[in-house]
Amino acid sequence: MSDAKSVAIIGAGPVGLAAAAHVLERGMSPIVLESGPEAGHAIRQWQHVQLFSPWEYNVDKAAARLLAPTGWNSPDPQAYPTGGELLEGYLKPLATRTPLREVIRTACRVSAISRVGFDKAKTRGREKAPFEIRYQNGKGPEVLRADAVIDTSGTWFSPNPAGSNGLPAIGEAECADRVAYGMPDVRGAHRSRYAGKTVAVLGSGHSAVGTLIDLARLADEVPGTQPVWLVRGADPAKAFGGGRNDKLAARGELGNAFATLVTSGKIRVETEFGVTHLSDSEGRLKVSAGGGARSVVVDELIVSTGFRPDFSFLSELRLRLDPAIEAPVALAPLIDPNEHSCGTVRPHGARELSHDEPGFYLAGMKSYGRAPTFLMMTGYEQVRSIAADIAGDKKAAARVELVLPETGVCTRGGLESAAAGCCGGQAKEDASACCAADETAKKAGSAGCGCS
Repeated sequence: MSDAKSVAIIGAGPVGLAAAAHVLERGMSPIVLESGPEAGHAIRQWQHVQLFSPWEYNVDKAAARLLAPTGWNSPDPQAYPTGGELLEGYLKPLATRTPLREVIRTACRVSAISRVGFDKAKTRGREKAPFEIRYQNGKGPEVLRADAVIDTSGTWFSPNPAGSNGLPAIGEAECADRVAYGMPDVRGAHRSRYAGKTVAVLGSGHSAVGTLIDLARLADEVPGTQPVWLVRGADPAKAFGGGRNDKLAARGELGNAFATLVTSGKIRVETEFGVTHLSDSEGRLKVSAGGGARSVVVDELIVSTGFRPDFSFLSELRLRLDPAIEAPVALAPLIDPNEHSCGTVRPHGARELSHDEPGFYLAGMKSYGRAPTFLMMTGYEQVRSIAADIAGDKKAAARVELVLPETGVCTRGGLESAAAGCCGGQAKEDASACCAADETAKKAGSAGCGCS
């Protein structure tokens, strides 16, 4: 047990607050810096969305222990919360009714992190220097020192652009008033923007699928609403998922509902549509692919092409990131979407998430870099292990304390497999973060499914 080390945590979302709970439980001092006006600010942006995983996978154990004395009513473990219910039923009480309320600083945007007296190039004695965290609040620039830093700032506020090459499409900035990102609430808060309009949705992940389903429902309510699905790939069926084989039932149901809407023609589909240009077309939006070889004219475009981490404030720290996925190098092969479409990954912790900067860790959605799938419970296991590591309890840090649901059907290197989920199943005794199916294949002499 460490004697009152200070730990700065960036972001007061579910994983950030769980990190603070574990740090507190270890007798250390957490300080949580949240850029928004309240805890769970990013979730507030998608509060209309239902989670794929039930409550039992969305409540951290240390957080639940903090909440217990407050008279908190634990939600039904089998029910599926919306983002708003996650906020009201769990995050808000955790942030306001437990000792965490004393350590959360809202409206504090981190602008830079370094070591006191050490730039990135200076090595000798570096690990003994505290971290220096600079942040902005309403009063101007502030400086905080801490013994360790856990960055759980997520990726929500840095969405991927429309361009199929990872860059903004030509004209994307100029057409910003007709472009939205992520999952706007098309039937609720943003209804007036989309009702009765032709709306293109770009992307083939869960955000795109959920938005297209909502637009199809809006079309039933408001005539003239026309959803158009822009798919970069050739096979739209890949977005339908595992259906009844999916061990996260809500995710399987979403895929089934979507497949029905597409095959019945309620959603217009444009395949192999890699967006290159956006331009005005008589007051509407022209979305072009292949440098202008193909185009569709719509009223609105929703870009649901995933998110990417923001490393701009970490430039003076020594990070070890995979060059493609932008996740910690030990984690990246397990979540690389070129190899896996699994919804979960084997449990992992401090060992896989550490960098060449002792005491600094990425956790939560941001630790997955550009990989699209993340289960909240995975983040809770990450920060449990990290808090143990910072406290010097290496045995607890290496231990796996998580059993994840199997994902059902998942893709390995483009091949569908309905075997036990590629990256789910029972946690093993050792701390390896590789998927069980991969290890089994390798023992049998074959190549496995891409994990290192």
